[in-house]
Amino acid sequence: MIYTTHYASPLGDLLLAENENQLIGLWLEGQKYYRNTLREAAQEQADRAVFIQTSAWLDRYFTGEQPAISELRLAPRGSKFRQAVWKSLCEIPYGQVTTYGKIAGKLARQFGLASMSAQAVGGAVGHNPISIIIPCHRVVGTHGSLTGYAGGLDKKIFLLQREGVDVSRFSIPEKGTAL
Repeated sequence: MIYTTHYASPLGDLLLAENENQLIGLWLEGQKYYRNTLREAAQEQADRAVFIQTSAWLDRYFTGEQPAISELRLAPRGSKFRQAVWKSLCEIPYGQVTTYGKIAGKLARQFGLASMSAQAVGGAVGHNPISIIIPCHRVVGTHGSLTGYAGGLDKKIFLLQREGVDVSRFSIPEKGTAL
């Protein structure tokens, strides 16, 4: 059985989903691919242990602490490739950023490939079903473009600033799918 609840964040309402006491989803209201990995019916039940832990984690995060991702039991649903990308996102330190290209290079080496498409990595990053906790907001374009956040550019900027990142060094794209 899938259970859901809501969390009131500084970014607005967040929908949390769990299965077998593991967090399988965290979406910002209105984000692209909202609820995209929830294929079965879900029941609202706020008192699930994983929701209590996740809410406490988010409370700490939004007050400026740096809670470890490993404190939560995460089980994002996706292909082997997407899982690898999301795992790489979890390795980006708090308050730092990396590029889609760097993640692609790292994964190419990991999979024994000569190269990998940064666009393919971008697609997996965009489909991250556990926003904020799996920090897809910490990925920028190769030339410093703040592109590709399914939750919206304003929310990406908010999260980066919350982590102490100087966003003035990045550019804002004039067009794109995640604006």
